[in-house]
Amino acid sequence: MSDAGYDHAAVERRWQEAWDDADAYRTPDDVEDPTYVLGMYPYPSGKLHMGHVRNYTITDAYARYRRMTGDEVLHPMGWDAFGLPAENAAKERDTNPRDWTFDCIDTMRGQMESMGFGYDWDREIATCTPEYYQWNQWLFSRFHDEDLVERRDADVNWCPECETVLADEQVEGGESPEGSQGGGEAAELCWRCDTPVEQRELEQWFLKITEYADELLEDIDDLEGWPNSVRQMQRNWIGRQYGAEVDFEIEDHGPVTAFTTRLDTIYGATFFALAPDHPISEELAEEDEGVRHFIEEEADPDGDEPNGVETNLTATNPATGEEIPVYVADFVLSDVGTGALMAVPGHDERDHAFAQKMGEEIVPVVAPEPEEVEETEAPDVSEEAFTDDGVLVNSGEYAGLESETAREQLIEDIDSAEHTAQYQLRDWGISRQRYWGTPIPVVHCHDGCGSVVVPDEELPVELPAFINTTGNPLDAAEEWKRTTCPECGGEATRETDTMDTFVDSSWYFLRYVSPDLADAPFDLEQTNDWMPVDQYVGGIEHAVMHLLYSRFFTKVLADHEGLDHREPFTNLLAQGMVQLEGEKMSKSKGNVVSPQRIVEEYGADTARLFMMQAAQPERDFDWSEEGVRSTNAFLTRLKEMVEDFSADEPDGEEDAIARYVAAEIDATIAIAGSEYDDLTFNRALRETQDLTRTLRQYAAYTEPHADTYERGLSAVVRLLAPVAPHIAEELYDELGHDGLVVDAPWPSAEIDHEHVRKRRQLVANTREDVRDIVDVAGIEDPQAIDVVVAPDWKYDALEIAIESDADNLIGELMQESHIREQGDAAADYGQDLQAEREALSRTLEPDAEHDALESAAWLLEREFDAAVSVRSADEVDESVLKNAAPGRPAIEIED
Repeated sequence: MSDAGYDHAAVERRWQEAWDDADAYRTPDDVEDPTYVLGMYPYPSGKLHMGHVRNYTITDAYARYRRMTGDEVLHPMGWDAFGLPAENAAKERDTNPRDWTFDCIDTMRGQMESMGFGYDWDREIATCTPEYYQWNQWLFSRFHDEDLVERRDADVNWCPECETVLADEQVEGGESPEGSQGGGEAAELCWRCDTPVEQRELEQWFLKITEYADELLEDIDDLEGWPNSVRQMQRNWIGRQYGAEVDFEIEDHGPVTAFTTRLDTIYGATFFALAPDHPISEELAEEDEGVRHFIEEEADPDGDEPNGVETNLTATNPATGEEIPVYVADFVLSDVGTGALMAVPGHDERDHAFAQKMGEEIVPVVAPEPEEVEETEAPDVSEEAFTDDGVLVNSGEYAGLESETAREQLIEDIDSAEHTAQYQLRDWGISRQRYWGTPIPVVHCHDGCGSVVVPDEELPVELPAFINTTGNPLDAAEEWKRTTCPECGGEATRETDTMDTFVDSSWYFLRYVSPDLADAPFDLEQTNDWMPVDQYVGGIEHAVMHLLYSRFFTKVLADHEGLDHREPFTNLLAQGMVQLEGEKMSKSKGNVVSPQRIVEEYGADTARLFMMQAAQPERDFDWSEEGVRSTNAFLTRLKEMVEDFSADEPDGEEDAIARYVAAEIDATIAIAGSEYDDLTFNRALRETQDLTRTLRQYAAYTEPHADTYERGLSAVVRLLAPVAPHIAEELYDELGHDGLVVDAPWPSAEIDHEHVRKRRQLVANTREDVRDIVDVAGIEDPQAIDVVVAPDWKYDALEIAIESDADNLIGELMQESHIREQGDAAADYGQDLQAEREALSRTLEPDAEHDALESAAWLLEREFDAAVSVRSADEVDESVLKNAAPGRPAIEIED
């Protein structure tokens, strides 16, 4: 073995070939209910980055662990292969997106194999193949059959750089996805290129996700295996608000409905506002130059201040009967609420700012509840709005009612008012004006049939050859566009929009179940057996888009295609980022660490182990070259330990030291297994490394007991196997085991976790106390160390103190004759217990404490090179026992 460590390249190559030969990761189709472990599939950019490596090491480690515990495991991989980056790359390189994508896939698959990821590659999918995307088209047709597809004109987010429409979820800036949709003062940017997004009116295809808004929202409560942060982000995005709709009569236009969550403030509505694209606004623009100019030139929904223009119309407040002015205002959005609102400047900050700007009246109609029974005073709202609930004032017969009561009473009393709910969620616009995506399976008939969905038997509608042109290449594919109408046989033109690539990822996890199925997107019976995904892992950036759309698709398929499950993912882990010096790695910052370099220099196992031990999976962590070297050194030392054992098997006694080591082996196995269950790999690995250190110290201190030492090494190897699989296979073989460690059973041990915690705490505290005494007393060369366990009566006194709620603890202790007989010693100890009462905790029983200290005495002997004796209370003088307490033995050191 060289100074640089073991030959990781040879080890990794050897065992990757062995896994391939054994078909180790294949999941047969006849499994009834495998454990389904899945990482969010990657976009094939051409190279793995450290975020990929971390994500896929998490799923790989968990899949390997579950396999070793006896589960049949489904752990597939595929490629989110459509998308604009491949199209742009092809344009720049004068190639085509397909060749570019598959070159990238080949590269990344090779990198994944070099990392030792245990995928069932027989189930590999790529969403850009006709064999996959024909089922996108088939699903579009099924959604269309169920009236969940609509084509309509709509104001859409347009990225001028990418030359395509963006869904609301693909617009960044302004308010973040954790908050509400739309709005905000910051510029809204394209999620891919950071170009400011424009608004355009285009005819678009939509999936009616809003039909499932209530279920998507309410079922979030059942996603107990998801992070609370992700669940809250989805709640916020769906954004359900309960309120009321109420009609305001506008002269010559009839009743116009407004939505409000604060009907209790209706007496303070001093003006009415319409969205710029409200039908009345558009009608006014045809005859009113001021309104037209505002709508076309000035309206800016994303501006810093609310802006608007007064019309010549008035609206009648249904509560007061008063006529109030009507404005067209850019802070009113047609797709939020009803596109019309009653403006209450006394109790809404935005309305307040607009009223001040326009010189409109600001009337307070809700006041804070008085602290004592006295007359309610209207708040001063001249400078800022009062936005809380309270007690109504200036509200006619409703004055004096609390806000909530008034809302209910007003709904009963106003004829047009009724309870309703509004949502921030909008229907999902899936039209993209780009080439590299699934063609939407629709033709537009020239002879009056309209837009016709392509029949199933004509699917897939395949992409034509790529044309390197500006705009949408499909518009330039003249021969491909020309077709016939499936209904009348007349001339027709194909739809040239392609689907948002999030359609691909909304059901890909179902395709893995039967990736080669030719007559359906998935085998229904098998999918019902294998779904849902047991453990899903991916980035927090997908908390809204991908996860929400996947939930939507799953519910639709449950309703209309026989799927048994209404949620796709039982447990979700959102992994943290890999950073360098506190910053996210990115090419633009020049702080990217290449996984390939790390694999070549240190090996895949080193990279995997370092990442998994650095932090909990959901936490960000800093990449450290020193940490990588330290991890490699650990694996090298472990290999040396196994080689030394195999070359010269020890022949030590099964003594107290061996019993201590055996207890630590059992404890490590049990604790590490529990941590693997919880995906807290860093804690499992810390336990494993602590055991390795204990074994190394054991072998250095004395001739180890062969069976104990071998069991410890075998346990370490198997506990490391999920994270560092290549070296684990090497060492498992070196130790003489048959077969592969990937197929080996997880080591078993039954322990009392609380007993282990107390024992470890006792030993750690005792060692620390000895260090403190040696340091404070300035003892340079201790000759002997006596460790004295407390007398039994102190353990009884501790138990009484923990259980007691008596004010006079000492009095209660003295009621016990065997404690009272201790005289001053009992009184002194009782005072100690009284002082520490809130922090008291149970310890081991006296005999168990003695045994634990005796078996661990070698650690003190090794550290201080001194003879160590562990004594019971009846072996020493009373003067020594004064300092002995349960869990904190007395210590005497001979210099």
